[in-house]
Amino acid sequence: MRLAIVGLGTVGAGVIKLLQENEALIARRSGRPIQVVAISARDRGRDRGVDLSSYEWVDDMGSLAARDDIDVIVELIGGADGPALTLARQSLAHGKPFVTANKAMIAHHGLGLAREAERVDVALKYEAAVAGGVPVIKGLREGAAANRIERVYGILNGTCNFILSTMEKEGRDFDAVLKDAQAKGYAEADPGFDIDGIDAAHKLSILASLCFGTEIDFGSVDITGIRHVVAADIREAETLGYRIRLIGMAECDEEGHNLGLFQRVHPTLVPVDHPLAHVGGALNAVVADGNFVGRLFFQGAGAGAGPTASAVVADIIDVARDEYGPAFAMPAEWLQRQTKADPGQRVERNYIRLRVKDQPGVLAEITAAMRDGGVSIESLIQRSAGESDGVLLAIVTHATAHARIADSLQRIIGSDSLLDQPMVMHILD
Repeated sequence: MRLAIVGLGTVGAGVIKLLQENEALIARRSGRPIQVVAISARDRGRDRGVDLSSYEWVDDMGSLAARDDIDVIVELIGGADGPALTLARQSLAHGKPFVTANKAMIAHHGLGLAREAERVDVALKYEAAVAGGVPVIKGLREGAAANRIERVYGILNGTCNFILSTMEKEGRDFDAVLKDAQAKGYAEADPGFDIDGIDAAHKLSILASLCFGTEIDFGSVDITGIRHVVAADIREAETLGYRIRLIGMAECDEEGHNLGLFQRVHPTLVPVDHPLAHVGGALNAVVADGNFVGRLFFQGAGAGAGPTASAVVADIIDVARDEYGPAFAMPAEWLQRQTKADPGQRVERNYIRLRVKDQPGVLAEITAAMRDGGVSIESLIQRSAGESDGVLLAIVTHATAHARIADSLQRIIGSDSLLDQPMVMHILD
């Protein structure tokens, strides 16, 4: 089976290295040899740490899709649109299986690509798009195929998890830990895609479609990143018996209740006895609750050359074996379009952090706003904010509809007592 690999960054070079080092083993497992015929990338002269001399370099990546001596296109350039999407459409139009690690493209265009792949009866494979080397796509699409998945959630971004777990371990604030993460290569020079939750939301929307049989709906994911999590939040969470993680969570309506599709990426307090609380560093982890299999837990390296290359080559081996089915576990025409669930009606316990002036009457003002908004307070901790005119209030609510939380906070916004914007984090129960 003859490959063209487009994109020779960290992952692309990792795929080449893996195919070279495990060539004989991969051929035995595939049932036939796998040969890289052509490669393409922006910078021909860059040293990628692997021997590329035996491969044909092609500057016009679009020409690869029409070549008769190439059986499979492997896309590792990234980006929701542009060259990656053009290449995907060209490859499928020419009846060539397409393997990608591009979560943004799958989140935005996966439905259309799946329809085209089914029309020409070729594989569209994207294991590496979610959780890197963790085989969560295969596990859910194949291993849990007989189950109705009731909820899927987890830690879907290694950069955020590294930052939060380091803040937890070292007691430092977000900005300082982010700089360290950038220096160590865990965060990009422009980290917004990761720390603002966009990357995790792409992955969550893919998982939701796969688990619930719904059309991908990235646009309906409620997204909040971790920029505003401070060291004090980490300390208070620990005092309360929790750890803070950026959690992507999706649920679909219960049968007959018509609740819609709920998708959220948000900093969350996770109980210390939950497996996700012990996922540290740059690891990813996904939890899926099946109605017969029970809880499934997938954990592993969510990024990096080796783990991501492993997932890409696993897809290539599936194509070599002619083992593939619909990209989202059922024919694209059977995927259902779901309305967005109203997040205001969701009932959960919440953590609310406020920095307020240290003066008489402030606590009464805050608790009155909660009372008038219909929010019941389970616990309240007041500590010095380390500033002469400020204290931190950490409030844990009883299970409450989010609309009531929003109403209560709206009553506080604009008050002279409030020194900065409130921070709300949900509690995973």
